[in-house]
Amino acid sequence: MSNFTAVIFEEEGCYIAECPEVGTVSQGRTIEEALKNLKEATELYLEEFPVTKRGNPIITSFEIIPA
Repeated sequence: MSNFTAVIFEEEGCYIAECPEVGTVSQGRTIEEALKNLKEATELYLEEFPVTKRGNPIITSFEIIPA
């Protein structure tokens, strides 16, 4: 079993879920549905493209100043 990060945000009446370690993205009408769909998408992706074990990701943020 492996743990992955889920980043979830609301957009136009639905929730978008992303897994930054793998690059998978899914959506749902609720946070729970988006997370469930992301888990399924990530499992299917990993069946075809296994990921070697990496260290824990470092989550940070940065600011962009518009030109």
